[in-house]
Amino acid sequence: MRIGSFQLDAPLALAPMAGVTDRPFRHLCKSFGAGLVVGEMSSSNPQLRHTRATFRRLPHEDEPEPRTIQIVGNDPSNMAEAARHGVAHGAQIVDINMGCPAKKICQKAAGSALLGDTAHVGRILDAVVAAVDVPVTLKIRTGIDPGQRNAVQIAHIAKAAGIQALAIHGRTRADMFRGEAEYDSIRAVREAVDIPLWANGDIDTPAKAREVMTYTGAHGIMLGRASLGRPWLFSEMRAALAGQPCPAEPDMAQKHQIIVQHVQALHELYGEHVGVRVARKHITWYCAHLPGGDGLRQPFVLAEEACVQFELIDRYFASLERSRGDFGVNA
Repeated sequence: MRIGSFQLDAPLALAPMAGVTDRPFRHLCKSFGAGLVVGEMSSSNPQLRHTRATFRRLPHEDEPEPRTIQIVGNDPSNMAEAARHGVAHGAQIVDINMGCPAKKICQKAAGSALLGDTAHVGRILDAVVAAVDVPVTLKIRTGIDPGQRNAVQIAHIAKAAGIQALAIHGRTRADMFRGEAEYDSIRAVREAVDIPLWANGDIDTPAKAREVMTYTGAHGIMLGRASLGRPWLFSEMRAALAGQPCPAEPDMAQKHQIIVQHVQALHELYGEHVGVRVARKHITWYCAHLPGGDGLRQPFVLAEEACVQFELIDRYFASLERSRGDFGVNA
């Protein structure tokens, strides 16, 4: 899959998720085979541009290319300036969020709320594309609600504006994350518009990735919630899409190492006070896929110090090793 001048080494992308796809998680997913990892959604509000949170969400020079940011907002000039700011700080691709269904975003007429005003969509896309000399991409939903699915119309506007790739989550704004994603709208876009296309939504197994790629004709798969607590899913899907044997899931010793390194990276990025809190949600996701994971999760989310968190992780895996007798057995 190609985005502008960037040839991706796999048709798999990590979806931007606020509060989740920070630098440590992007590095981790990239190491497991993601072709593109997109940074957390950042507001285009200039008053928020110099906050600590916004600064952390900027790309870092040690990140694998192409370094990608995502911006959200409803004012074309602010969005253009946010894109320029991101590029000045190292972004090589700018993604525009018109897919977030969160109330606090949509109340500001941003995110997926914009899909109901196609003329304004065009104004924002034109402004951002004209503002920077790097590829600009777009993430959307299929429409405002099931009765107003207009992904094909938005895709035509995106193509005309010079958008270099399009990601579509197979739900409408009204759907939030309820029900099942539908892929007919994504297929319709693929048939109507010649633009690199990511399919997104409820793709949580290698078999599902193959099925959705075949059905929609999409060029790639974008993973979001499915990757939480199991970033190694990228390596499994990468093999499946390439027609290769699926690699074994990391064994318990490997998962132990992955989790420790992930938590350590969070503490280094955020500092202990914030890092301890950010680590709690990631451990909760890991524990959902670990045997007896609640035994680790419950004390971990109460821990206030980094050293205690690491002690709890080590103690859990040591206990698991003793009980299973073979650390090479997968969860």
